[in-house]
Amino acid sequence: MTTTSFDFPGRRVEGVALVLGPVSMLTGVLLRADYNGFFPAQLAAFAESPGRMTTSYSAFAIGNVLLWPAVIALVRRIWPASPRLALWGGVMVLLGLFARTFHAGVNHLTFQLVDDQGMEQAWKAVADSYYGAFHVFQSLSVAVFFGWIVLAVGAWRSNALGIARSVALASMSALPIGVLKGTGPMSIVTTLGLCVALVPLGVRVLRDGPAPSWWAYPLTLGVGTAAVLLGMAG
Repeated sequence: MTTTSFDFPGRRVEGVALVLGPVSMLTGVLLRADYNGFFPAQLAAFAESPGRMTTSYSAFAIGNVLLWPAVIALVRRIWPASPRLALWGGVMVLLGLFARTFHAGVNHLTFQLVDDQGMEQAWKAVADSYYGAFHVFQSLSVAVFFGWIVLAVGAWRSNALGIARSVALASMSALPIGVLKGTGPMSIVTTLGLCVALVPLGVRVLRDGPAPSWWAYPLTLGVGTAAVLLGMAG
């Protein structure tokens, strides 16, 4: 019997995610840095500048989704030396990424309420219907807090990142999590730390092998454009 295996999701996907995931999150954080970080101010910011705030929250959400291949790439490099730290750190961080994606959906809905029903109704909806209401992702906020620390310890012990970049990775545990979280000083520090930790690894991963064929670039662009258009069509 012949067995085949491969490193999912693959070198190129991992390399792109390691670079673009952190950069997208940092971009999203910086785009709303001049607004107060609490949720009423975020709604007011959207009412004042919907294009910029939509871009900001979209960039952050895209970066968050791109982090799953990046985390897997890091877990695979930690595993040979520290399998337990790789396993538990990776699992907890990935669970936290799911929670942030859930929050991104709530953010999107809330911004639509500002457009459709006005600031006051949107504020009331968030204050009365979300904060304090139970949802299954609440416990994952704790998971992602400890997950980045465990993953960073594993990255340091396995020498996957080195001490300075491991500390930068661990700083992600301080990134606020929840609905309509604006930008505070720690948001900038943590997402910048994520870039310091992962972007050099991503560049190294992309260089460690042949470049894609020329046709892969227009094909990727075409498939991505078609996916966006189909999604907009419902």
